[in-house]
Amino acid sequence: MCKNITEFTNLQNFLDHGWSGIIRGVADAKSPARHPTLATVSETNAPEIRTVVLRKANQKNSTIQIHTDKTSKKVRDLSINSNGALHIWLPKSRLQIRLNIIAKIQTGSDVKDLWDRVPERSRISYGTVPAPGTPIETPLAYQQPSNSERFAVLKCQVIKIELLHLGLHHIRAQFSASSDWKGTWLAP
Repeated sequence: MCKNITEFTNLQNFLDHGWSGIIRGVADAKSPARHPTLATVSETNAPEIRTVVLRKANQKNSTIQIHTDKTSKKVRDLSINSNGALHIWLPKSRLQIRLNIIAKIQTGSDVKDLWDRVPERSRISYGTVPAPGTPIETPLAYQQPSNSERFAVLKCQVIKIELLHLGLHHIRAQFSASSDWKGTWLAP
């Protein structure tokens, strides 16, 4: 990652550095960006957060992709209010990345090709009985059959990114789709 602070004093370089960290989370299972925190708003307008697995990231299209069970709370939340946020902390770079997103929920034939690429051992994450979040009598009172009908993809359109580097000199900037990602420096 970036070791020279002067690389953080150019807005485009700073944005590219942030995206590089995000994209690394897709390619490297050991990267902290692999497991961002997703925030949504519940049906009662309460904040909800959870850790997810980053499956795809594309800077050119400003998109992030996450796989989930379509009966999960996050899918219910996003079906009511498609606005969400992702938080990534990269400790080695001392970089916080916050992304505002609009999520589109894709299921069924729209995601069949992606389901076909999910490893067999990972398919049990999609089909838990009873559904995720359902109260159960004992810690192991559930089953994990694989169920392609429960597989959902959250295709997230990134609309804003905020980067905060916590080095000797803190550096912070915000970028948005509405300004064609030009960026603005912010006080840290």
